[in-house]
Amino acid sequence: MRIRAISLRLLAAVAFVMLSAGVASAAGTQLTWYGHAAFRIVTPDGHVLLLDPWIDNPANPDGKKDLAALDKVDLILVTHGHFDHIGNAVEIARRTGAKLVASYDLGKAMISDLGYPGDQATMATMGNVGGTLSLLDGEVSVTFEPALHGSAITVPQGGDKPPAVHTGGNPGGFVVRVKNGPTFYDTGDTDVFTDMQLIPKFDDIDVMLACIGDHFTMGPKRAALATQFVGPKVVIPMHYGTFPILTGTPEAFRKAVRADNLKAKVDVMKPGETRSF
Repeated sequence: MRIRAISLRLLAAVAFVMLSAGVASAAGTQLTWYGHAAFRIVTPDGHVLLLDPWIDNPANPDGKKDLAALDKVDLILVTHGHFDHIGNAVEIARRTGAKLVASYDLGKAMISDLGYPGDQATMATMGNVGGTLSLLDGEVSVTFEPALHGSAITVPQGGDKPPAVHTGGNPGGFVVRVKNGPTFYDTGDTDVFTDMQLIPKFDDIDVMLACIGDHFTMGPKRAALATQFVGPKVVIPMHYGTFPILTGTPEAFRKAVRADNLKAKVDVMKPGETRSF
């Protein structure tokens, strides 16, 4: 009994030391979907990344609450300049000090046209297709991937004036690698393209975030082909149903993945849900 009591006290002491030191690896990497194309990644060390953070989008019933709760954000990754992907990025950056990860042209446009804090969007976190950044003391690395889409930024002019349209550089996607965690591929808004087959030449993708909504991006069948090209373990559909015009559905996507005999697991998330990896 004495030995058992000592062992229990020792285990408790070790657990306390680990928690005090900020060791969070047991919790793994957390992925939260806010609807549309907006995701949050929390790393094992507790760093917070946002992808295309339109947090208060129409698909997220708790959008305003979720937006207000984002008091710690380290990096904001934006795939392209459209309003439904820049979303709440500037507001969040001003409140949290988050640094912007985006293409160089998009980053400069977000500073000059939208007011993203310039000291939080520098050469250290901006790049271009094919480039890789080491971030957050090496816990995260990000590679800029191409996409087939547009990237214009719309800037409100006030009054009855129509918004001004400015260039936002080229659209893109990201491969995000988390040390001691998964590797994500965010397609951004895109059609399927054959160079997606190059992605698994460099990385084993654990989780693919794939647009499926059709009309402005690839629909379910084309997204299934993109999944075949990339070969992820898990694919999470996004960018569908936010507006009636985005007609692609997870059911059609899952059916297309099955028809192609793909091994990837289709994981359909609900806004606000979190997955652990």
